Amino acid sequence: MNAQRGQRAVLAALLALLAADAAAALTAVEQQIVAAVKERSDAALRFLERTVNVNSGTLNPEGVREVGRMFRAEFDQLGFTTRWVDLPPAVQRAGHLVAAREGKQGKRLLLIGHLDTVFEKDSPLQRWEPKGDRIRGPGVSDMKGGDVIIVEALRALAKLRALDNTSITVVFTGDEEKPGSPLEVTRAELVGAAKRSDLALGFEGIVKDRQGRDTATIGRRAASGWMLTVTGKPAHSSGVFSESSGFGAIYEGARILNAFREQVAEPDLTFNPGAVVGGTEVSYDPAVNKGSAFGKTNVIAASFRAQGDLRYLTYEQRDRAHARMRAIVAKSLPGAKAEITFSESYPPMSPTPGNLRLLEAYSQASVDAGLGVIEALPPGQRGAGDVQFVAPYVACLDGIGPSGEGSHTNDEDLEPASIERATIRAALLIYRLTR
Repeated sequence: MNAQRGQRAVLAALLALLAADAAAALTAVEQQIVAAVKERSDAALRFLERTVNVNSGTLNPEGVREVGRMFRAEFDQLGFTTRWVDLPPAVQRAGHLVAAREGKQGKRLLLIGHLDTVFEKDSPLQRWEPKGDRIRGPGVSDMKGGDVIIVEALRALAKLRALDNTSITVVFTGDEEKPGSPLEVTRAELVGAAKRSDLALGFEGIVKDRQGRDTATIGRRAASGWMLTVTGKPAHSSGVFSESSGFGAIYEGARILNAFREQVAEPDLTFNPGAVVGGTEVSYDPAVNKGSAFGKTNVIAASFRAQGDLRYLTYEQRDRAHARMRAIVAKSLPGAKAEITFSESYPPMSPTPGNLRLLEAYSQASVDAGLGVIEALPPGQRGAGDVQFVAPYVACLDGIGPSGEGSHTNDEDLEPASIERATIRAALLIYRLTR
C-alpha cells in the first residue's frame, strides 16, 4: 500500500512539473486565455447539447436555419457582424451563416464550419445521449462540436479584448454533407471569404493516429469523376472473339477497368468504378446514380457504361492519371470502341509549405499548453470537405475540431474532454496569428 502511495505521489509530482513547464511556455495573456476556456468547459457542452437536439439534416432547411440562428446569436454577442446568405430556391438548400469583424492587426483569418449533418428527420439518431464517458448524438463531432470550438475560442479571446482590431471571418455552410448544385453558386461565399483572407482553419473532427495521438490535416484529396462509355458490334454469341464479330462491349469495358487497376495506381491516388451496366441496351442517369440493362446470353453485348470517382492530391497527379486512363481506353479490342470523360467536384487541398507552417504553429501552441505534439494526418485518410474550396487561395489547416468516432453513422459520438483541448489549441493559435 505504501509503495502504491509512493508511486501516485511521484506521478502527481511529475504531472505538476509538466504543467509548470507548459505554463512557463505561455505568456501571461495566454495563460489567461487558457483559464477563460476552462471556465466555460461545462457551458460549452451545454450549448453543444442544445444545438445537437435540433435536427439539421442537410435536407431539412428550417432545422439548418434554426441552428444557424443559435450560432448567430453567439457571434452577435461577441461583436461580429453577422448575416444569413440565402441560396437560389432551385438549389434547395438552407444557405450559410457568415460572421465577420474587420481590423488591421496580424493575419486575416477564415474559420470554417458547417451547420448541417447527415442525420435527416427520419434518422433514428436525433438526440444528445450520454453513454458512459462519451456522448452519442447527431453531429456531436461532425461537426457541431467543431462549430462550438470556434465560438468558445473566440469567446475566450473576446473576454481579454484580444479580438480588438483583428480581421476574422467565420463561414458556417448549411450544406457541407450534401452540397447543393452548382458548386460555383453554393460555394461562392466561401471562396469570396478566402480571397479576402490570409489563412484558413477548418474545424472538422480530429483524426487520431494508430498510437491514439491527435493529428491535424494539411492535405485532402480532390473528389472528381469519370464516365466510361463502350460500344461493341451486336452479333450472335457463337462468333465472339472472331475477326468479324469482335469481343463486344463488356469484354472491352472489363479490359479497361482491369488495366486501370494495373497501370494507373500510385500513392494518394484512387479510382473506383461505383456503377457498371452492360448488355444489348443500357441506360444510366448520373443525376440519380441509377441505371438499367437488357441483354441475352446468346448476343454479344453492344453497350457498356461505368461511372466512377477519382481522388487525387495534386493537379499534376490528376493529369498523369487522366493521360494514362485515356491511353488505356484508346487501345480497344477488335470490334469495340471506347471513350472516357472526366468531371471535377472538390479541388485538392495539396500539402503546401504554407500548410506545413500552419501545422507547426498549431503544434507549438499545443505543446506550449501541455497538450502534446500534433503530427500531420496522411491525406489519403480524409474524404472531401469545404476547406478544399479555399485551398487554391490560402494556406489551410483542417481537422482541428473535436475527437469522436462513428462519424456519419448512428453510433457517432464525442469525447467530451476533446472540446476543451481543441478550444485551448485554437484560441492560442488564433491569438498568435492575429498579433
